[in-house]
Amino acid sequence: MMVPVALLLLGALTAVLGPRLLARADWPDREPVVALWAWQCVVAAVLLCCALSMTLSAAAAWAPVRGQVFARAPRAVVDAYALGTASPWAATTAVLLACAGLWSAAMLVREVVRSGARRRAQRAELLVRAPLLPGEEPGAGRLVVLEDRRPDAWWLAGATPRLVVTTAALNRLKERQLDALLAHEKGHAQARHDWLLHCSAALADGFPQVPVFAAFRDEMHRLVELAADDTASRRFGRLTTALALVELNEERGVFGPSPTPEAHVPQRVDRLLTPPDRLPALHRLRLTAVAALVPALPVLLTLVPGLRALG
Repeated sequence: MMVPVALLLLGALTAVLGPRLLARADWPDREPVVALWAWQCVVAAVLLCCALSMTLSAAAAWAPVRGQVFARAPRAVVDAYALGTASPWAATTAVLLACAGLWSAAMLVREVVRSGARRRAQRAELLVRAPLLPGEEPGAGRLVVLEDRRPDAWWLAGATPRLVVTTAALNRLKERQLDALLAHEKGHAQARHDWLLHCSAALADGFPQVPVFAAFRDEMHRLVELAADDTASRRFGRLTTALALVELNEERGVFGPSPTPEAHVPQRVDRLLTPPDRLPALHRLRLTAVAALVPALPVLLTLVPGLRALG
């Protein structure tokens, strides 16, 4: 009955050490895609530790659950887990972890529903501000221009995704800068960054007292922008992409001394203008493989007693 406890300890250790190691590393800004993968692996390992601990605790507390979990396992394997000597806390642990899992799912559903409502509201506002002209087909173009004095642009996801640009942004952006902006937003859509943001927000909102989930949300917001910047810069150049960022955000005060919600923009511009050297392909592959091993550790820890019993 020590495996569920060991899994919880491993999950806590991963939640503490994972963010610290990634924060101290010098490569996440150089390889944001690899960093996104590493963060997902750390959080997946924490969640997997909790899920496996819940399963084994429930198997130890209730015989019907044990029969389902170890339905085809040899008797020696079942005995190796010592489930018959469960502590009185097994049922409590299983119930608490199950409630945490249900709460996480509820938070994710809430986040997706809220995002859908915001998207529908944006589309309704878009129809009011840019109605279809006579003979114009819905979804005929990927670019929508809105009359506005404020330079702005955003990607409107959905069945017919579109890039919405204001007239002030068109007056500021040159053709290649507009193309770089479109490539940036399409990079978000193709990599499904919205789902990363939904999941990280759901965990951070559902468990505000858990630092790893708050750090996960903050890093997802930062790293997805860096990854999309790289997507645009590979096609249209770093200088063009940096100038597009400057033109869109110059009037918002993000380059001044006072902090703003877009305070990360100056760092993104500096990164584009003075690009860090990319890691060698073999190094990137090695980091990806090491990150993939992190969620594999809870599975290996869970299987150790069974493998020992089988010799």
